[in-house]
Amino acid sequence: MFIGREAELGKLEEMYDSGNFEFAVIYGRRRVGKTTLIREFIKGKKSLFFAASESTATDNLLSLSRCVGGSRAAPVYGDYESTVEAIFAAGEGERLVFVIDEFPYLAEAFRGISSLLQIAIDRHRADSKLMLILCGSSMSFMEHQVLGYKSPLYGRRTAQFKVLPFSFFEALPFFTEYDAADKATLYGMTGGVPEYLTKINVQKSVRENMVDLFFSTSGHFFEEPANLLKQELREPATYNVIIEAIASGASRLNEISTKCKLEANKCAKYLSTLITLGLVNKEYPYGEKPGKRSIYKIADNMFRFWYRFVFPNLSAITAGRGDAVYTHEVAAQLNAYMGLVFEDICRQWLLRREDMPFFVGSAGRWWGTNAKTRSQEEVDLMAVYRNQALFAECKWKNTAVDMDVYAGLKRKSALFSYEQVYLYIFVKGLCSSRLRALHESGQVQIYTLEGMILNENP
Repeated sequence: MFIGREAELGKLEEMYDSGNFEFAVIYGRRRVGKTTLIREFIKGKKSLFFAASESTATDNLLSLSRCVGGSRAAPVYGDYESTVEAIFAAGEGERLVFVIDEFPYLAEAFRGISSLLQIAIDRHRADSKLMLILCGSSMSFMEHQVLGYKSPLYGRRTAQFKVLPFSFFEALPFFTEYDAADKATLYGMTGGVPEYLTKINVQKSVRENMVDLFFSTSGHFFEEPANLLKQELREPATYNVIIEAIASGASRLNEISTKCKLEANKCAKYLSTLITLGLVNKEYPYGEKPGKRSIYKIADNMFRFWYRFVFPNLSAITAGRGDAVYTHEVAAQLNAYMGLVFEDICRQWLLRREDMPFFVGSAGRWWGTNAKTRSQEEVDLMAVYRNQALFAECKWKNTAVDMDVYAGLKRKSALFSYEQVYLYIFVKGLCSSRLRALHESGQVQIYTLEGMILNENP
């Protein structure tokens, strides 16, 4: 069953219906569903789909030639130039979608392919009915070598799609069998990568899925981080050490570089690559520019979960004690782990809403020093529009949230000077009657996780 991607499919259909030459660039990290999106789009359409391989120029030419010529017995075209010309010729009289999947592999094998495509586009675009789609998982390559200013293809694309992991709310169709807390927990351990979401067995409990997928040597995610780093990076061991350092609590550049025994400048370059891959985020206090207070966090939930719970327990898992790992290492720490996940879910919810007190174009965490007390303060979520501000606390706990949370939020909001202030408290499920009374009087807005889900899917 195909789930989501309505906006991307809608735009692709719009391009297809134009009848003119169209050139779409689709890229995103591995496992995010790019190929699945394209195959869903080309259903019922006249199309040719070529998947480039990590092989030689000769092997790729043979496969591409057979794809275009429709012959499996022998190559139809002898060189890339005639093959590209044949692609455009096929799109002269009728609509044809031609897809090159994993384009970076082809470009690496034959470096002249981008120039040949550029020449063909410039020559034929005025009277062509071809819809060309280039797709790739190498984010840096697609952004610099296809979309970048120095690329021969620069300025030729008519649309570009950076396919991102699903948000929690977009991923909900994968969790229909579970209650609200379990839905969030499953998202917290797999993230929004479609291929990861499909591995969840809805006939099993959250615990059973964790043990099967992570805490078993045959589990799908037992070696997934290592495999992904090997596929994407030339020095996977170094990147692994950096992610380990962040997972163990190092968040600032000097802390990470010291722990990894790397020069700060060199470490920063590795971190930049991890950010490009969507595995790490660089964060800074909301409303401030990047600077000395910037911190690094693991952005991918599956990686966060793996390095938090699998990596420290590899020996026990290898010995077949996955259930014991869950009982002794995961169960007691899961609520603490879910704190950041819940903050992110609340941030996603704020950005999706059109009925907020003001336009919320961005939202994020703030941290800094209280000028009066010199103590460190932190606001889970904050959003500002002109002279209005929203402050929020996000509490993932099994016990009822009480007045102390409201008092702390009100105190922290007073650190700023805005004409209009709105206070929000997001809770896993329970809040006290006194806090509920404040909600009913309009002094604070309270949303439970289940309420947010129902609000999105009434």
